[in-house]
Amino acid sequence: MTDAWEVDPAYENYIGRWSRLVAPRFLRWLAADPGGAWCDVGCGTGALAHTVLRTADPARVVGVEPSASFAAAARAGADDLRFDVRPGTAESLPAEDGEFDRVVSGLVLNFVPDPAEGLAEMRRVTRAGGTVAGYVWDYAEGMQLIRAFWDAARELDEAAAKLDESVRFPLCRPRPLHDLLSTAGFTGVAVHPLDVPTVFADFDDYWRPFLGGQGPAPGYCTSLSDGSRTELRDLLDARLRRDETGRIALTARAWAFRGTVSR
Repeated sequence: MTDAWEVDPAYENYIGRWSRLVAPRFLRWLAADPGGAWCDVGCGTGALAHTVLRTADPARVVGVEPSASFAAAARAGADDLRFDVRPGTAESLPAEDGEFDRVVSGLVLNFVPDPAEGLAEMRRVTRAGGTVAGYVWDYAEGMQLIRAFWDAARELDEAAAKLDESVRFPLCRPRPLHDLLSTAGFTGVAVHPLDVPTVFADFDDYWRPFLGGQGPAPGYCTSLSDGSRTELRDLLDARLRRDETGRIALTARAWAFRGTVSR
């Protein structure tokens, strides 16, 4: 099963809305000086790039995105002459050596087939003394909306275990991230937790995004037979706690990382 990342409204309902909460926290932690050229690798629908434009006072921001529909959504979401989107991937960035002061990525690095190659390419397009940084979800523990889904799915279907992002992406923990950046030659490497609330109005608000097919868990969900999907839905419905208003209040943790380019 391949991960689908194409339909921007479905992506927004599933992950985009929560990524938009992480982005400002990430930029506050990054504490970058105003100005400078930024590159957002795998910019998607623009959650991080748009936040850079609003809050970091950049000279310009270039988003790099392989999905045409996501790129179009990113452009449409930012009426700003400082912003442009180029087609490309993390392993082959359409940019000159040392073109940017800061290269960032949100929820991307674990999906790059060879993360070390992706970081090497990000380093290539960053000037000496510049910063490469980003964040990934803590799939093993802190990303509760996905953790609850896979815990239930694995109980019902042994085959779900190999699709669980905590199994597929062991990189998304502090030590592996730190080691990867250090091995890639970055200095001043740091990893930091970023927590955001993920509050759902009711169970349908939680469940409906899993029917959109965008990403590993929704892709698995939509591949199930009607009966198996209903069984999974009912198990989650029974397990997730509501408050007195019927809301499901969860949290999502991302691990932010950064390193300095020294050449």
